[in-house]
Amino acid sequence: MSDLDALWAFLVAGAVSFALTPVAGRLARRVGAVDHPKERGLHDRATPFLGGLAILAGALAAGLLFMPAGEQTNAILAGAVVITAVGALDDAVDLQAQWKLLGQIGAALILVMSEVRVENVTLPFLGALDLGPELGGALTVLGIVAVMNVVNFTDGVDGLAAGVCTIGAATFAVIALSLDRVDAGILAALTAGAAIGFLWHNFHPASIFMGDAGANLLGFLLGAVAIQGVLKTAAVVALVFPLVILAVPILDFSFVVLKRLKYRRPVYSADSWHFHHRFANIGFSQRRTVLYLYGWTLTLAALALALRFVPYSEDGGSLRAGWTLVIAAFGLVAVAASVYLVYVLEIFKFRRLRERQLRREAVALGDPAPSQDEIDAEIEREVETGEFEAVPRAPTSDSV
Repeated sequence: MSDLDALWAFLVAGAVSFALTPVAGRLARRVGAVDHPKERGLHDRATPFLGGLAILAGALAAGLLFMPAGEQTNAILAGAVVITAVGALDDAVDLQAQWKLLGQIGAALILVMSEVRVENVTLPFLGALDLGPELGGALTVLGIVAVMNVVNFTDGVDGLAAGVCTIGAATFAVIALSLDRVDAGILAALTAGAAIGFLWHNFHPASIFMGDAGANLLGFLLGAVAIQGVLKTAAVVALVFPLVILAVPILDFSFVVLKRLKYRRPVYSADSWHFHHRFANIGFSQRRTVLYLYGWTLTLAALALALRFVPYSEDGGSLRAGWTLVIAAFGLVAVAASVYLVYVLEIFKFRRLRERQLRREAVALGDPAPSQDEIDAEIEREVETGEFEAVPRAPTSDSV
């Protein structure tokens, strides 16, 4: 029955989110919550925010219908309302970073105070680790806030955050249900449903953006799922599941934050160092960028599922050679996809296209042709800093 409840939760959340997203868009235009084209943005027309309100409506409808009544369910739904309200206010009036952070901490505390927290975790090779309520609660708040910001940072191109969260939440649902974490399985399923219902309107060319209301909400729900459905289990690889499933937004978040710290820029400052910006700068359309990142996310989700379901070890801990090779194959595919996207597509292709562009610019200006050493030095600087002009794309670049 739990699997059927999860399926119904997915369908109801998706239907409500799909139906109410246009309503949220009209409301956003009425209150002035509209994102206008800007230099670092990838869209060229005014687009309403507040898609997160439709995602919230889908999540609440499915949660009230299919999640078991109780303190933890109430806390999750209340926290979802709080973080969506904070995000919606930010979409409308552009809150300062410290107020957004306080709102995120407040929403996370609602969960922790209702015992949605991790007090024990099983680490590979180390066994069970008892964190206690204080340390466990603090780390839980930190983790949930981190996931909210990870998703928020990813929301910079049509359909990316909604699609990645759909894949991640669906993967969490399968794993949680297999571990008999019914509450978390249903929560993950409704999160996937609410995200995919919104995605129909948000895929390029998007008619609406989820805004901070949606990005923070999806991050909050994914954080709650990870705690309830995975981290509270005694599975040795429990800590690995969230890191693998959310690896793409985590890597993007880490890359951008480290770059900002390196160049002494505020962590919350806007820039063009995200994966989707860098792909756009080497000539990828929004659709192609998103589909490649979906594919990368799917390879990592497949690895997480393999770690859960492939019987690669005996009860005593010894490895089964054949099944271990299967896990290694899934891992190899995930690593290959990561290397291909981050290194080959972003750097090799950029080098080739940028070299041609620099030579053409010199000819157009009547300057002497730059030497290969000069070109290499300039490209090294641009790759390091992320500061370069977009490589021109063909007029048909919106095709996949």
